[in-house]
Amino acid sequence: MPPQNFTHGPVSTNETQINALPIFMFAGGAIGNLIAIIVLSVSRQERKSSAFYTLVCGLAVTDLLGTCLASPLTIANFLDPNVLKDQRLCEFHSFLLLFFGLTGLSIICAMAAERYLAICCPYTYERWRVNRRFAQKFLFFIYISHIFFCCLPAMGMSRSEVQRSGTWCFINWGKHEPVPASYSVMYGVVSLLLILGTIVLNLAVCGALLLMRQRTAQRPVTRASVRQRWRALSSAAETQMIAVLVTTSVVVLACSAPLVVRLFANLMMNKYPDADLAAIRIASVNPILDPWIYILLRRSLFRRLLRLSRRGRSTRRSSSPATQRNLFHPELMRESHVFTQLMCNANIMTQLDFVSELLSVGRKDCDVSVDPQLDRTLRVTEILFIK
Repeated sequence: MPPQNFTHGPVSTNETQINALPIFMFAGGAIGNLIAIIVLSVSRQERKSSAFYTLVCGLAVTDLLGTCLASPLTIANFLDPNVLKDQRLCEFHSFLLLFFGLTGLSIICAMAAERYLAICCPYTYERWRVNRRFAQKFLFFIYISHIFFCCLPAMGMSRSEVQRSGTWCFINWGKHEPVPASYSVMYGVVSLLLILGTIVLNLAVCGALLLMRQRTAQRPVTRASVRQRWRALSSAAETQMIAVLVTTSVVVLACSAPLVVRLFANLMMNKYPDADLAAIRIASVNPILDPWIYILLRRSLFRRLLRLSRRGRSTRRSSSPATQRNLFHPELMRESHVFTQLMCNANIMTQLDFVSELLSVGRKDCDVSVDPQLDRTLRVTEILFIK
């Protein structure tokens, strides 16, 4: 029988190519996740302290650990086909595939739940104090519970065995004995619930955002709505989080779903080793693709994309009411950059409260010495938000 490749079946071509492929996959997953962790670590403090980016970093660390633990066994089995014939190593390899597959789905579902609470249930979000520490505790709970659940086959609830290709180990998901079949069903049901929960939560979050944008666009601009308008205009960070969440969810679910389907298929019909091999191939690509989502959708690049999209919209709206209002207030075109720079400061909400107070009392009646730059901002704010 010709030598086998890590999730790539029988290969009868050049031996150098055979040995190089799992090494390249290992290097791609390890280097990509290391870069992603560095990118997340050097982000701004408010992002590092948020629960969402703590979960994102947890997913990157999980992918890195999965790559560094599972790939060396695969490479060693390439060099010596008898490596996985050791029952202990086979059970360990099966545990790694079970654990990291289920943990990735759980973290993605937790990210979707965090965004759902933050956007759709803000009072619950604040009452539960969902922050970085809360996310760290939840990650710890995921790891401990999944370690116990994925160790059940080694405790006798199922049995791990080398699959037909001879390159990977997994639970004996083809037998219809009550105990092994029950564990396969349990694992498949938990994975399926996590997939469905992620899809439902993502749809709910996207629907809520679209509804909020529609209501904000239809709301008339008044003095009392300055704060609400700013919150609507400052949603770039929220939009970036949703982009990261949805893109990562699509990748993880697309890579994990085939393996879950094969779990149920092997219990209901005869085994198809080629289909099982294809499912584990797809799952092995997930740790390689995930980190590039965090790298490519980082804040700076996302802002550039938003600027390009806004420029495209502004050129198409040359005859819109907003443009006509600028014709009556040419000073807005000269001083809008001051407003933009001030709005990007970390204490933006404090400045807006002060602006609202000045506007409500009246600038002439307010005995406060205003900084020249803030005074220019007041005039621009009056033009923007007051008819």
